Amino acid sequence: MTETPAWLSLTRGDAPLIVSMPHTGGEIPAATQAPLASPWLARKDADWWIDRLYDFVPALGATLMRTAISRTVIDVNRDPDGKSLYPGQNTTELCPTTTFDGEPLYRCALEPDVGEIASRRARYFDPYHAAIQAEIARLRQVHTRVVLFDAHSIRSRIPRLFDGELPHFNIGSNSGASCAGKLTAAVDAACAGTALSRVTNGRFKGGYTTRHYGDPGHGVHAVQLELAMRAYMDEPDTLFADNWPSPYEPRRAESLRATLKDVLQSCIRFARGEKP
Repeated sequence: MTETPAWLSLTRGDAPLIVSMPHTGGEIPAATQAPLASPWLARKDADWWIDRLYDFVPALGATLMRTAISRTVIDVNRDPDGKSLYPGQNTTELCPTTTFDGEPLYRCALEPDVGEIASRRARYFDPYHAAIQAEIARLRQVHTRVVLFDAHSIRSRIPRLFDGELPHFNIGSNSGASCAGKLTAAVDAACAGTALSRVTNGRFKGGYTTRHYGDPGHGVHAVQLELAMRAYMDEPDTLFADNWPSPYEPRRAESLRATLKDVLQSCIRFARGEKP
């Protein structure tokens, strides 16, 4: 296997499950940081504390991979050709130019051009996805089915992106195309055992990773779980550099972590053909 880049954390396991975390990073190379309007804005939309929520993944025998690079540098969960995942709805690009709230990320006329976007894609996007492909291929050598679980979180209210308040659990399977219905049902059942709200294929149906790799007919089942952040941290009504991100709340997250462990164990059981 090729050497793993320093910005990519990869812990290999032998269970038929890969957990990917494309948006937990906050690193911004100096050359990329120079034209930014604000380093804080550039990190504002990270999937905060997801790595802490799921720190039990290696103990399940699953493979865990995450990038340390901020999504403002490049969003490895966007279509590299620039196609919108949600046509007609507001979203952000491969190399975002605004925050989720529409705030400019770059100083006037300093947004990345075509050449800069291509350079970032070659440096970060392509190696990230080469690693996913390699892990899928490795596990498919020994397992009939493999689950790719894309772990995310987002603020509960972002009027520019969606109306109202998101449910706590937002399960995405590309409207059923990226994985078997039994897997979606198993994830939903694990979430149903809580007092938290949930929806399947609502506002978030799965990003590029889920849609690109999900191929249930060939043994690769991809599912995304987007968590509303209020499940494990405070979400101030107005965000400032001195109040965001708010701290991870271990006591609030305790029961959520137990549910997430159930979710991932259900993914492993599905991949192994075991009963729920």
